[in-house]
Amino acid sequence: MIITVSGSPGTGTSTLSRILSKELGLRWVNSGELFRKIASDRGISLKELGRIAEESPEVDYLIDDAQRAMAKEAGGVFEGRISGHVLDADLKILLKAERRVRAERIAAREEKLVEDALWESRIREECEARRYEKYYNIDVDDFSVYDLVIDTGTWNEKGVVAIALAAVRSLEDGGKSPL
Repeated sequence: MIITVSGSPGTGTSTLSRILSKELGLRWVNSGELFRKIASDRGISLKELGRIAEESPEVDYLIDDAQRAMAKEAGGVFEGRISGHVLDADLKILLKAERRVRAERIAAREEKLVEDALWESRIREECEARRYEKYYNIDVDDFSVYDLVIDTGTWNEKGVVAIALAAVRSLEDGGKSPL
């Protein structure tokens, strides 16, 4: 089984991916970790790799290729901003939440001011949106590729997990079909 979990920073993608991976006995592949590994292998900062990624699709394509190879090999839960766009998955989940809610979560997690998290999130999201539009012709505000969109500003962790697991169980019981 291949499941993608996408969403902006602070929506809970790592939390949901980790829990789904454990509950379903699937491996968890985090594209952010792949990005960090590339930076580490090259001996550069994440910020520098981000600049490189904005100038050339090479980094994004490396991550995409790695995800595709791992998905083909053994499936799993694939967490990444555009994993739902680049992988052929059984279930594509998007998590969303208002920017302020996400910034508050990031600020708490990273021990920084909410205003700083708001500013950093806006800059990062704008950079990524430009990259994905330029390299893939993906509009990050178009949710039509996803099977399930969950507002994590509405639902708590248990609720989000219950919704996602219900979707997975439905697939296991016969898959997607029109009503």
